[in-house]
Amino acid sequence: MSDTIPQSVALSVRITGIGSYLPPRIVGNHELEDALGLPPGWIVERTGVRERRRCGGETSAFMAAHAARQALDMAGIAAADLSAIIGASSTPQQAIPCTAVFVQRELQAPEGVAACFDVNATCLSFLAAFDVAARLIAGGAHRHVLVFSSESAAHSLNPSEPESAVLFGDAAAAVVISRAGDSGSALHSTRLQTWHSGAELSQISGGGTLHHPNDPDTTAAHNLFAMRGPQLFRKAAPLLLPFMDSLCDSAGWTRDSIAAVVPHQASRHGIELGWKMLGFREEQIVVNLATRGNCIAASMPLALAESVHSGRIVRGDRVVLFGLAAGLSLGGATITF
Repeated sequence: MSDTIPQSVALSVRITGIGSYLPPRIVGNHELEDALGLPPGWIVERTGVRERRRCGGETSAFMAAHAARQALDMAGIAAADLSAIIGASSTPQQAIPCTAVFVQRELQAPEGVAACFDVNATCLSFLAAFDVAARLIAGGAHRHVLVFSSESAAHSLNPSEPESAVLFGDAAAAVVISRAGDSGSALHSTRLQTWHSGAELSQISGGGTLHHPNDPDTTAAHNLFAMRGPQLFRKAAPLLLPFMDSLCDSAGWTRDSIAAVVPHQASRHGIELGWKMLGFREEQIVVNLATRGNCIAASMPLALAESVHSGRIVRGDRVVLFGLAAGLSLGGATITF
């Protein structure tokens, strides 16, 4: 028996609608540099971020619902037409129930029509949920599925780790995924792979049963984000090229045939090294990091939404979604938009 992974079979699904939401509050670098005692220019030099959005009281569900309404309008359907709502975030609104339930409520969708559940693969949550939704639709179980990512990270950022504390922004994005019919749209291949030896390189150890909120031994530090960036990149670097080769080969695509690569907006360093290592041209890469920051799971669909609404990505384009997440995990998808 051969161990060769067969070429993926394209799933006949289509992003019929896509939308996004940005909190109105803009936080510039000077504000964070003053608060953290950093010299002027330190943030943009280290991260490439010039400003980011931060929530001013918006809930995760509120942001997601705004993005979802745009997606529903573009798709030309109502919330009542959805048979599933899938949350794809690493910062849920609360532990129980899932955030998708509250998005269903915000949308005033009818009760008992759509299944609601969340998927958490940290920064790759959108990709994981997209894959789940596409397979549910291709299998005939659903016709229209809403997938959203809504992230608000400020409360979990660690001021003693300024390089990560200044990197993140808040945002939401949503897509409606439907049957493609004869439109030519498709999900061609998906790859999601994890190396558990990197689990401690990027984490929030609190909030679960290991360091439960009600445990007197749980400290405030357990609830803050911790990342060993250089070690994470060193571990990921040799994995990137074979991963991308496998992803493109499974779709039968060459690098030159791809109209746009939408990476997770992890950092300027990661994006710049990434496209050079992976064999793409700079103009193929979609980047909004400078004005959005790293919006965790929302960063990829946010960049995709902004590219679609600006005309950067149009119907029929071959698009690669790609990212790195805690785990350590790599994820990617090839779609014809």
